[in-house]
Amino acid sequence: MTFDEILSQARDLAIYERRSLSAEYCELVFFNRDLEAWQHILSSSLGDPRKPPGTEPTRADLELTSKTGGIRFNQTLFEKNFGNETVIAKIWPWDDGEHITLKMAVLLS
Repeated sequence: MTFDEILSQARDLAIYERRSLSAEYCELVFFNRDLEAWQHILSSSLGDPRKPPGTEPTRADLELTSKTGGIRFNQTLFEKNFGNETVIAKIWPWDDGEHITLKMAVLLS
């Protein structure tokens, strides 16, 4: 699973800012109005959230995300293993209620 494959499912959604896109890391900002669509895309690609918003991250969640900024109570974490790689995706809502940062990373197992 590549980030391009995930992002191709979102081609009809507006992106506020593209911050980074490489084979190992992707970061972009989208609009809160499209949150449900993004959650559907990520769930169809990576499965149900490992940590839904509104739940405390476990120690394992914090360790998994430590190299990519961690994970907080109000954020969502997706994870899926692909052989010797693990893909994670994190949804980080902004305080303005309008924007959301999406961070995706490939972690080697």
